[in-house]
Formats: sequence, structure tokens, C-alpha cells
Amino acid sequence: MRSLHPGFTQPVSPHSLRHTKGMHLLQSGLSLDVMRDFLGQADAKTTEVYARANLEMKRKELEKVADNPRLSTIPSWEQDETSLDWLRSL
Repeated sequence: MRSLHPGFTQPVSPHSLRHTKGMHLLQSGLSLDVMRDFLGQADAKTTEVYARANLEMKRKELEKVADNPRLSTIPSWEQDETSLDWLRSL
């Protein structure tokens, strides 16, 4: 099954919709037991797949324990001459 929206090129399937919903439930803080029931999964091991946190969740958790406060802006590698010189040398 594919999306009919011209700007959306990723395949859409029932599995991808279920996975997306599972990740949204996880990000909202829902427990795996409740997620399992919501998604209609019989085995908790199936639901554990969603326990793999995405990058945004990992970043937020790391910020809680980091010594340094979060940067107000993310530095751009395009403005870092040291990084650019290193990339040019490759």
C-alpha cells in the first residue's frame, strides 16, 4: 500500500501505522502493559519492540543527567572550520 500524497514517498502499511502508533504511545509515557492491550498484542515480548527509545527520547533522558545545560541552539557543522577542513581532507 502506498500513500497517494505526492510529497510522501515512504511506503505505508498496516505494520508501519501500528509501529508509529506504538511509538507515539511510548513517547506519551504509556506503560508497555497498557500499550500491549491497546495494540491488541497477546504477548508482552511483541510490545517490547516499542521500548526501543527514539533519538529524541534518548536526548531528553541524557539531558536529565548531563552536567552541562542544553545548548540553546545546535551548532552547525557547516560553520565549524575544523570539521570542514577535516571533511575536505577525506
